[in-house]
Amino acid sequence: MQRDAPVPPRTGHGPQSITAVGPVAALAKKAGKLEALDRALRQTLPLPLREQVRFANFRDDRLVFLASSPAWASRLRLQQAQILAAARAIGANAGSVTVKVAPLPPPNPQPEQSKPLSAAAALHLKAAAKSIQDPELRALFLELASVAEPADSNPDGTP
Repeated sequence: MQRDAPVPPRTGHGPQSITAVGPVAALAKKAGKLEALDRALRQTLPLPLREQVRFANFRDDRLVFLASSPAWASRLRLQQAQILAAARAIGANAGSVTVKVAPLPPPNPQPEQSKPLSAAAALHLKAAAKSIQDPELRALFLELASVAEPADSNPDGTP
């Protein structure tokens, strides 16, 4: 494997960001440019089409898009002149558009809501905190116990 640029010597202590290390830095830079190009090109498309296609790559003079179905791919091909004009306007010297049909990546999942800490769990945490010698760890246990629901409330809201 050939390196694009020499790896700079480490000047500090501790871990470095992976995006600052040799080939990964070049890859992260390219991914950032592709993401910016994706946003710029898709903004020129009509709204329903914009949601069904993604910009995938720019190699040589060819823009590559992914469409979620053959129907959306056909609609995107009809917009080829508009896409090429927009690409040239932002500095990408593109001569053609290729559209491939592939399922779009799923949207980022929403983080799960944490379940409330029960009063019984809080009591156990407080009991465990009493037996811990380390004051910092004991404080963390007590802090966690303090976020528990009061003993007189039910999670389903019933009295």
